[in-house]
Amino acid sequence: MTRTEEFEELRSLLFAIAYRILGSVGEAEDAVQETWLRYEASPTNPTSTKAFLSAVVTRISIDVLRSARRRREEYVGPWFPEPLLSDPYEDPERSAELADSLSMAALLLLERLTPPERAVFVLREVFGFGFPEIASAVERSEAACRQLAVRARRHMDAGRPRFEADRREREELAGRFFDAFREGDVDGLRELLAADVHMIGDGGGKAPQLAKHIIGAENVARVLAAFVLTLVRIGVVVEPHEVNGQPGAIFRDRDNKVLNTLALDILDGRIQTIRGVINPDKLGHVGPVADAWALKREVSQARRPLMERKS
Repeated sequence: MTRTEEFEELRSLLFAIAYRILGSVGEAEDAVQETWLRYEASPTNPTSTKAFLSAVVTRISIDVLRSARRRREEYVGPWFPEPLLSDPYEDPERSAELADSLSMAALLLLERLTPPERAVFVLREVFGFGFPEIASAVERSEAACRQLAVRARRHMDAGRPRFEADRREREELAGRFFDAFREGDVDGLRELLAADVHMIGDGGGKAPQLAKHIIGAENVARVLAAFVLTLVRIGVVVEPHEVNGQPGAIFRDRDNKVLNTLALDILDGRIQTIRGVINPDKLGHVGPVADAWALKREVSQARRPLMERKS
């Protein structure tokens, strides 16, 4: 097998590692590409290609994360990971860990860890790497890596998100939610929302938002119902789609360009959190991005006749 073939066989794993460390599709893809360049330039053949490439992509991701954190401290409004519509890596033996670690809630929790803690947690808890391999990847002793793993696990367990265990029930509830949403059905929406539901948006200061943060079933239901009817009038389509391993949707304009994504956290038969990403910088990998400001102007024009009729 050639180096190219070996690398391509492991590409999905390398991306999966990098994305969970970085929370960015673009940065993860760049880390994978840089890993290939270093592998291609390496004069020796590693004993284990998987261990070698995983270590390289981890080190690159840690370095990128350190600089990215400084930028995120200056980010305008709430920061969310770039939405991922599907995980290219599959491992039936670790499917639960892979799914849990991909959610928006889990990735946001990982943001609380230091870069080395995050890398150790991802390699150990998500992908099941042994401590000798992890030590090589993060360039620490095995004893130090075990300590990092303990600290990371403690932080994650303290706030670990829980989701609806039955996937079919979760998808059925999400389907009912989006049906009620499209119809602007306040009562139908309220029935599906947790009493203290949070709806949060990430626009990064680069796109208009429905709201940065709304709390409570009544408030969220009314805001969603009032807004969706206008969106429908200007041709926006709500396309249910899994987002970061959880039920969600992609919003597209009349030209099929991406306006934003929504991801739902579901627990105990209710939607606990709704996270929207509308920052255009985070949507390019999903498809051509809509002009959210132009759509906002259309929304204002579409709503004006309704306001005039009410007055």
